[in-house]
Amino acid sequence: MILKNSLIYVNQFFFFIYNKLREFYLNSKIYNKKISRVKKNNLKYKPSPSLLECIVKVKKEKNNISDLSLDKIWLRKNINNKDFINLNSFFWLFTLDLNSPKKDVQSTIAEWINKNHNYNNLTWEVDILSKRIISWISNAKITYEDSDDNYKEKFDWIIKKQVNHLINEIKQSQWIDNKMIGCSAIILTGIAYNEKYFLDYGFDLLKKIIKVSFDKDGFPKTRNLRQLNFYLKYFILIREWLKESQNEISDYLDEIIYYLGQAFTLTNKNISNNFLFNGNHNFKDANLEIQIKKLGYNFKNDLDEVGGYLLLKNKNFVLAADLGPSPERNYSKDYQSGALSFEFISNKNKIITNSGYFQNSKHQLNLISKFTASQTTLSVGNSSSVNFLKSSDGKNVINNSLRIFDKNISSNKNLWSFQASHDGYAKRYGINHQRKVEFNHTNLKLSGTDNIIKRKNFKSTNFEIRFHLIPSARVMKTQDGKSIFIEVEKEGWKFTSSTHKIDFETGLYFGYKNSFIENQNIFISDMISEQGTSIKWEIERVQ
Repeated sequence: MILKNSLIYVNQFFFFIYNKLREFYLNSKIYNKKISRVKKNNLKYKPSPSLLECIVKVKKEKNNISDLSLDKIWLRKNINNKDFINLNSFFWLFTLDLNSPKKDVQSTIAEWINKNHNYNNLTWEVDILSKRIISWISNAKITYEDSDDNYKEKFDWIIKKQVNHLINEIKQSQWIDNKMIGCSAIILTGIAYNEKYFLDYGFDLLKKIIKVSFDKDGFPKTRNLRQLNFYLKYFILIREWLKESQNEISDYLDEIIYYLGQAFTLTNKNISNNFLFNGNHNFKDANLEIQIKKLGYNFKNDLDEVGGYLLLKNKNFVLAADLGPSPERNYSKDYQSGALSFEFISNKNKIITNSGYFQNSKHQLNLISKFTASQTTLSVGNSSSVNFLKSSDGKNVINNSLRIFDKNISSNKNLWSFQASHDGYAKRYGINHQRKVEFNHTNLKLSGTDNIIKRKNFKSTNFEIRFHLIPSARVMKTQDGKSIFIEVEKEGWKFTSSTHKIDFETGLYFGYKNSFIENQNIFISDMISEQGTSIKWEIERVQ
């Protein structure tokens, strides 16, 4: 243990020294001269700003730049981090009326260039820089057209200088999201200036992102549904840039869009509620759905499962479950330990849910929202199905993986069912968790059996199974303690267990980004017997 801690401190020391040396180099005249070498040519391709409508929240009523008081915008002090990012990424350009005075827009950009033409770690951060390049080029009608030669020369030079830095720095970025946005900026610059080097580098990076970040079925290795939407947006955006500029579209780009589109269709189409698995929030990306339709993409999916997620649905009901393994550690910063957890929707009302995700990794609620106890599934020994540890960048990532096996799915018009097992508690407690869930459409009954199966290294301990409810749900326990009534939007359901005592208590719901509210959750708790334990429960419609 002492040796392990010593090695951690040594690594942290060398990491600190490396970062200091790198910071010194990036701010040196040598580095500035290196990235300042650019080919002199003008902007040729000017993309339609409307292509970014699935990424940028565009207001229907546009602003005139004269109304924004931008005369001393770069002199603002005490600006918060969110406003700083928005300001320096220039995504606010998309809120402007294209009839705004071009001289005012170009004067604002020229002022930014004069103050920020050399690298600094704040305004040249990968995410901010990438968005700035995309915004400047995509709004060329007001940022570039009808300007004088001196301005155009400065504009072209600073765009390419920033891309040179981006190419140099993007390998250092630990965030795959930043790599994707940066890759998009590099490709767009290559298209816009007909720069073969930028195009070749951008496409090579795009292929690496696809190879590293997606499984063999084209689903993100993070198993994060928000990230699925994120990738689909940017892959479609790149494809539309290529199409509009009459450049060749590679087969690998069409292929990854096809797989992501299938997954998006299954997880979003005709479903009013978001599923709160592995970092997801209650947020419907209407802009993406509209843009997909507007651009003529028609994704279909007749499967019941994608990326380890089961989604059985008809006109009135939806049963969703996480039947996938845990991701690799490098892809687990948003993973929640909800193996075999499920959510159930009746007539657009979510009857059973997971607790949701608190995204801010610096907050203690982030880790709490990752615990198995925050998901609708089994937790053992007051612990989660995977352990978490702090990575070097402060994110909570998994320390051990779990495996899913014995998976079986069946569905017809009368009965939906799934069964699966995982070994997340095998090493610590010598048990496997097997879950079987059925929904009978005839008697409107959702029934389940959770089997805790003993292995050789069995250790007796306690267990809990929780069934989380949305904050608006009302619950009431009967006097005999054998039933709990659930009411959601005047729809009533009865929860019972034929094998164990049941109860409910107040918990926390993280369904909306970085916020929480109290909710109720039903739970079954007991000790695991030497022979193993079988827990049976039912949720039946009563009105």
